[in-house]
Amino acid sequence: MAAQPAYRRILLKLSGESLAGTEGYGINSEVLKQFAGEIGTIAELGVQIGLVIGGGNIFRGISKAAKEMDRVSADYMGMLATVLNAMAMQSALENMGVYTRVQTAIPMEQVAEPFIRRRAIRHMEKGRIVIFAAGTGNPYFTTDTAAVLRAIEIEAEVILKGTRVDGVYSADPEKHPDATLFNELSYMEVMKQGLRIMDPTAITLSMDNRLPILVFNMSKKGNLKKVVLGETIGTKVRG
Repeated sequence: MAAQPAYRRILLKLSGESLAGTEGYGINSEVLKQFAGEIGTIAELGVQIGLVIGGGNIFRGISKAAKEMDRVSADYMGMLATVLNAMAMQSALENMGVYTRVQTAIPMEQVAEPFIRRRAIRHMEKGRIVIFAAGTGNPYFTTDTAAVLRAIEIEAEVILKGTRVDGVYSADPEKHPDATLFNELSYMEVMKQGLRIMDPTAITLSMDNRLPILVFNMSKKGNLKKVVLGETIGTKVRG
């Protein structure tokens, strides 16, 4: 008998930087295909999937110019960057035969649906992957906060945060090889130790709604499926 998923509905959060691969900016087509393949694999298991992708791979490239802008304008530019990533992921998934919808917090009917909670849930119930773009539609809020907010709204059971390291460490493992990997943390431990899993607003929102966060290495092939099947991978943050 095939293994059964541990979750019925998830929200997967990916950073925009992860799509850039080793190039540092832009969208790496090979990384995009790899991620789309991993997501398609868990869709085949019957898991309902919401997806939020940051915009750092695009926005970082124009960040020097953005420093001379006011914060609100710069934040809206970042939101538009997430729409570009969402459309790229939609294309990659649909090239693999996976049905998707992009919903944006900022109306742009020519390229995506507006975010409507009930419609998003209905799409997922029909087996479509819903990619949520343009953050919350408000400046001063990160895509981490947008991911938690959307997860709560669609009644996801967990947020899966895909990173390029194996979980949450006591220090940056790329700079400190002796850093300790945590298997499990509470929300309060994350806040007190200043661990940069997500921004403080996102962590607080998760804590208030008892929404667990699982941080894992998305770049390792097969890890996403293992996480969805309930294997002990990465770091789990909960109450």
